[in-house]
Amino acid sequence: MSLQRRLMVYLLLSAPLVWAAALFVSVDRSRYQVNELYDTELVRLARQVLATQRASQPALATLPQMPPPPAPGAPDSGESDVRDLAVAVWDREGRLLVADRDGGSLPFRPGAAGFVEDVVEGRPWRLYYLQAPSGELVASGQAAYERDELVLSLVGSQIVPWLLVLPVLLLAMGWAVRRALAPIRQLTDELQGRDGDNLTPVADAQAPMELRPLVQAMNSLFARIEGLLARERRFTAEAAHELRTPLAVLRAQWDVVKRSRSEEERARAQEQMDAGLARMDRLVTQMLALSRAESAAPVAPGSDVAWQPIVEQVMGDCLDLAHRRRIELVCQWPASGRPPLPLVGDAHLLTVLLRNLVDNAARYGPVGSTVTLRMGEEQIEVENEGGPMPPEQLATLGQRFHRPAGQAEAGSGLGVSIVQRIAAMHGLEVVYDAGAGDAVRAIVRFPRPTSP
Repeated sequence: MSLQRRLMVYLLLSAPLVWAAALFVSVDRSRYQVNELYDTELVRLARQVLATQRASQPALATLPQMPPPPAPGAPDSGESDVRDLAVAVWDREGRLLVADRDGGSLPFRPGAAGFVEDVVEGRPWRLYYLQAPSGELVASGQAAYERDELVLSLVGSQIVPWLLVLPVLLLAMGWAVRRALAPIRQLTDELQGRDGDNLTPVADAQAPMELRPLVQAMNSLFARIEGLLARERRFTAEAAHELRTPLAVLRAQWDVVKRSRSEEERARAQEQMDAGLARMDRLVTQMLALSRAESAAPVAPGSDVAWQPIVEQVMGDCLDLAHRRRIELVCQWPASGRPPLPLVGDAHLLTVLLRNLVDNAARYGPVGSTVTLRMGEEQIEVENEGGPMPPEQLATLGQRFHRPAGQAEAGSGLGVSIVQRIAAMHGLEVVYDAGAGDAVRAIVRFPRPTSP
């Protein structure tokens, strides 16, 4: 169901309920006002009759009955109707002294005072009794349906115009709803008219206040998507550029193998092809690891990281390289026996992080040296004996597909980028500095506050 139709349904359901509540209040207030008006008239009538009776003191035998009300249509009768209005006066013994046409049917209530609801000749009446000091009792009354008729007349005079203008009101509400939802339709039309490459922010200056958080969230999403697409394009371009070199080398070596005339020449060309294939394999593996790390969502809260199986897997993965280059792998745990670097994260990604650090340290350290992995309580360190790194080389760490000149080992130049990305996903940072002696040390830790 559309938002416009939903609003119309809500309005059509709410309007009758509001009208019913307003009608109930209107009837209640009208009845109160009518009762107050007529009760005042009954009190005034009873007091006037009592004052007249006390002034004249007539006898019942000598006083005639009050004249009947004027017939309908009589001159100067106006809109008066006293057929359901009655008055009566009794003495203290209950003898009727004065009564109009319907007053004789009013009940005598000795000692009564104030208003009383009663039934007179089968119809509900509202009676007012006034007790005189001399003992006379005056009663004035009115039929209840007269008041109900007036209340209904007053309320009906308000309801009928509302019912007559109901279609106009519905049309006005429909127009108002469409006008109120016009910015949403404009935003929808603007987004539908865009092509897939248009990620420019949506202007929110003219948007209503209720739509601005939505527009701002959409603009933020557009910015993130644009950044993601830019990274993908850059990654694709860089990968295509880097894959061109090993493919060209493999093609050249294959030509050498086909044209070689001696076994020695063929063996040397095959050895070069094996090295090229190994480099391409490592490059593709690192590119896939970087792509997964960059496309992964921020690490959600989970269980605490168990470092021991991670370290065991990393050492096992780097064992062949260390054996080939006669590197001794050493792992040091906290001397206090406390767990190293308490962290909540993804064990697989952290395995990739440590494996890249240990692999780089073993691959580019001197042959026959030592690579030390220190699992500290506040940080993790990977150290080799590669000697201090020049400042220009430190400045290029983390650049994709960049490898320092003069490297004999095959590599892709993506290991440091993968490490930095995984560390950032876990709220960590990676810094490089000089260790003890001529060592080079990579430190994984939580970011430190910058000193002023």
